Amino acid sequence: MNTIYLDHAATSPVAPEVIEALASTMADIHGNASSIHTDGRHARKVLDDARASLAKKINAKMTEIIFTSGGTEADNTAIFGTAYARKSEGKHIITTQIEHHAVLHSCEKLEREGFEVTYLPVDATGRVRIQDVQQALREDTILVTIMFGNNEVGTIQPIAEIGALLRDHPATFHTDAVQAFGLEAIDVQAMHIDLLSVSAHKMNGPKGIGFLYAKQDVKFASFMYGGSQEKKRRAGTENVPAAVAFAKAAELASEKATMRNEQYKQFKAILIEEFQVAEISFQVNGHPTETLSHVFNVTFPGTDVESFLINLDMAGVLVSSGSACTAGTIDPSHVLLAMFGNDAPELRSSIRFSFGLGLTDALAREAGKRTAEIVNRLVK
Repeated sequence: MNTIYLDHAATSPVAPEVIEALASTMADIHGNASSIHTDGRHARKVLDDARASLAKKINAKMTEIIFTSGGTEADNTAIFGTAYARKSEGKHIITTQIEHHAVLHSCEKLEREGFEVTYLPVDATGRVRIQDVQQALREDTILVTIMFGNNEVGTIQPIAEIGALLRDHPATFHTDAVQAFGLEAIDVQAMHIDLLSVSAHKMNGPKGIGFLYAKQDVKFASFMYGGSQEKKRRAGTENVPAAVAFAKAAELASEKATMRNEQYKQFKAILIEEFQVAEISFQVNGHPTETLSHVFNVTFPGTDVESFLINLDMAGVLVSSGSACTAGTIDPSHVLLAMFGNDAPELRSSIRFSFGLGLTDALAREAGKRTAEIVNRLVK
């Protein structure tokens, strides 16, 4: 039985063109980008070309892109860097209850260090209310960190509106755009974003590379110490081949964004059609329109997520619950908990399908059929 990979929001296969860019750079570029000799200058040129290409995708300056090891480091750098650099101005931070754990756990650590964090609620679609952001703002608020699009249910937050709200407030505005970059139009200037996190492996690039956009003159402390790489903002020898591959992945994503969005919407429609044909009970979670096209979270009443995932895996349908797995047990999703409450059935019966490279209409239809068969077996 062939497997059908539907967990692209967790990580995505590397595109052939990206592998070629990675391999050729590893083979041809030998120098350290910090060295002043010919090979070093060549490496620096290639690195800066990649940096410029990525900056262009979000309407940023090349000098505002800091390469990191991925989205988690970018989030940590943005949050801790801002907190430590601005703690003399205030110790209040605003975030939401549905952030990625790279953000939530960072905020929790800051709370243990004496910072105060407001965790904003979301509505039943997973969206934060602008009025809640406004009401939470205080004179001592130094950072607002709200993700662009949710990794579990796909809901897109009103980032441009939040940015506009913060134009006249001194707080730094950070957004985790790991799931959105490459699919959604992002303009950091028009959206008034100060800090933005991105990771390559969510968009058919290699693992271990990401970037933090940091608006020129934004105030934050360095997270990594050592050499003076990345204009003294992130120490460590730059991963030139990965940066080149990242830029290639972003280029491919940008060229095909419209087509991919339409294709992913079609995959959702196919799955829904198969569920309806099989006459199984299901509920789609997340915002009906303001949503990432590749993330599809569905509740199947009467199922248990642990046995459901095992059965799906045995049937060759590779998906995720979007929940944390610890010591062999699956904890309820903090995202669904924020959306539906403590005793909601969605907490134990929801699956995340996510789409990407290699998926076809035929495979999506087959995945829908296999899923429906398992639901019928588990519920009856």
